[in-house]
Amino acid sequence: MTQQTIRIGIVTISDRASRGEYEDLGGPAIRAWLEEALVSPWQAVTRLVADEQLEVEVVLKSLCDDEECCLVVTTGGTGPAPRDITPEATRAVCDKILDGFGEQMRAVSLQYVPTAILSRQMAGVRGSSLIINLPGKPSAIKECLDAVFPAVPYCIDLIEGPWLETNPEVLVAFRPKHAKKPGE
Repeated sequence: MTQQTIRIGIVTISDRASRGEYEDLGGPAIRAWLEEALVSPWQAVTRLVADEQLEVEVVLKSLCDDEECCLVVTTGGTGPAPRDITPEATRAVCDKILDGFGEQMRAVSLQYVPTAILSRQMAGVRGSSLIINLPGKPSAIKECLDAVFPAVPYCIDLIEGPWLETNPEVLVAFRPKHAKKPGE
């Protein structure tokens, strides 16, 4: 990666929020969580889009390919409603799907609500970017990020992205003992 500051995409997918009828709570919740969890310098690249699959695909591609975000985290559009298209858009732009992310997020969410089985959160890789789909509710965003983020820095290492360091007071990222920060 040629740039020094790590770039992270935060995408809210919501018809109502994109029209200004509803305050975006998900995007700010993701940003606040990342600000606490990461100690690496990073820059948020935020987007707010309607539940339109082609529009979401264009935004995801742009964040990964043009903006060089190593991580893109989405919120919204993961349910079973007809307009919920985030997983379809993510699948369409990814080279690889990482099923364990969705499995873990649903398992954790089931501890809080029985409707977690309706959620279609997922994650995938596009080039050297990891895309993670989260639910829209801020409390569910935190629960899901707490559950899967320990694996995120090492995943980004494996796809040749930048070295992400987490705040050990918030969470401890897992890396194998042999993993070394570039330059060490």
